[in-house]
Amino acid sequence: MYKLRSRVFSVSLLLSSNSVAQGYSLGGSLPHRFSRGVALRGGASPRAAAAGAQEAATAVPLTSASLVASDAAASDWTGDMMVVPVWEAKEGESIALGAEAAALDAALSGAVADLIADSEFKGKAGSSAVVSLPRGGNVRKVAVVGMGLSTDFKISGARKFGATLATLATEQKPKQAAALLPTGPALAADTQQAAFEAAMLGLSPDTRYKSDADSDENKPPPLQALALLGADAGALARARSFSAGVLLTRGLVASPANYATPTSLAACAKEIADRFEGMTLTVLERAECEARGMGAYLGVSQGAVEPPKFIHLCLSAPGGGKPAKKIAYAGAGSMIEKMKFDMGGAGAVLGAARTLAEVRPAGVEVHFIVASCENMVSAEAMRPGATLARPLVSPRDILTASNKKTIEVLNTDAEGRLTLADALVYAEALGEVDTIVDVATLTGACIVALGPDYAGMWSSDEALSKALLDAAASHGELLWQMPLAPEYREQINSKIADLANLGAPGGGGSITAALFLNEFVKESAWAHLDIAGPVWNDKAGGATGYGVRTLAAYAEAVAA
Repeated sequence: MYKLRSRVFSVSLLLSSNSVAQGYSLGGSLPHRFSRGVALRGGASPRAAAAGAQEAATAVPLTSASLVASDAAASDWTGDMMVVPVWEAKEGESIALGAEAAALDAALSGAVADLIADSEFKGKAGSSAVVSLPRGGNVRKVAVVGMGLSTDFKISGARKFGATLATLATEQKPKQAAALLPTGPALAADTQQAAFEAAMLGLSPDTRYKSDADSDENKPPPLQALALLGADAGALARARSFSAGVLLTRGLVASPANYATPTSLAACAKEIADRFEGMTLTVLERAECEARGMGAYLGVSQGAVEPPKFIHLCLSAPGGGKPAKKIAYAGAGSMIEKMKFDMGGAGAVLGAARTLAEVRPAGVEVHFIVASCENMVSAEAMRPGATLARPLVSPRDILTASNKKTIEVLNTDAEGRLTLADALVYAEALGEVDTIVDVATLTGACIVALGPDYAGMWSSDEALSKALLDAAASHGELLWQMPLAPEYREQINSKIADLANLGAPGGGGSITAALFLNEFVKESAWAHLDIAGPVWNDKAGGATGYGVRTLAAYAEAVAA
């Protein structure tokens, strides 16, 4: 039904740590030899040679600044800048300083109160004001940051607070800084975590592809240490783990296709497996995927020079033995030349793997599956279908998935669902899998329905739906439940195959895409997350890392 090419590729990679791994196998029957040298991924391909020597896609580096929880009194701290958070006053009232801030103000001869009065500071969320203090004192600058109304405060407000800390560090350029945490009300541990994550992310610019990363324009702020006075040490540690996962996802999603190849995603997965206890890696090569009958996945890849890599990371439950729960995350990982964020689902799954490998929730075994490949135009690529108005004018490939279902390819750009089809079958075949969640930047229709900030969720199980919505809400990721509408199921019927990979024109494309995926899960509770909108935000700098927090939080909730 389609032509597959079997090749053995010799690969050299420069790993993100700039170390060189020699002679290891990524797993499977076609081992890749890694030797000292330059990467021409997938062999000496014309595209790679034309692009020149490239490193594999890597995570955006986490800030080198040290963020530490401290019990020191603000009035005793010495350094370049002290940040004081203040709640917005209600109508007709004045801003009130908490006990610790008031003690600091007294030690600074009223500098905090004067700054609030002189700048007519209202405490609006995300606002700030700064003043330099006379030389000879403990602190060179003091800043106030608005928290908004305490009655309206939620996770998004905490993230705004953390982002403002990062902005102040960037603009004011302190080497040693400290920040009080709000009181009256105080921030709970999960809210502190959100604030600390935002600060770390804001202090971690992406300069990987800048030739002069140390220029004034590109270099990170000179901050060496940020003391978080009154912070929960556990919340800060968790913030580091979650930030590392988000930065990995941002780095992968923001990398162009000549860096974020299937081979480099496999190398990224290997770095996670090598670093963390309890994590194992299997990478299925083309021949092994052929043997498993993964015709849908391999059909997408068949036009590309880069070889496909079917990646499977497994995080075992701590302590060994049979886990109480077994869950699987599957990410679409097709890369094309125009939409580098088309592999946002794969990025989210690998980022979640990075976070959970460090958090290591008890009692749960987590599988991370990435069906990674390139969808390219060539003489050997899939042939697109005709329009529905003229259904028999051009040839259409029929692919056979690993569950033996046949798929008529009406649109080769609806390829993410083809890769996920075989990934879902593989996930359920692991055996005794309680839940499967797939993640993909699957449809523009989801953006039409929900806008750019919300991801859509479809599920076969109400309990799973609620758990995912709760996980997303607990970390401020916007997720909306969508209908798995049986009325639209007939739209993905094909006259000549079991299924078509595209629904009828006229709307509902994100629903028919979810219905298509549902055909490849038999018994496990299943959910599909379409993250096409929130995966990218130009105003916020590009790749967002969306999905990492939700997936990690759901696994932790399952373990609880």
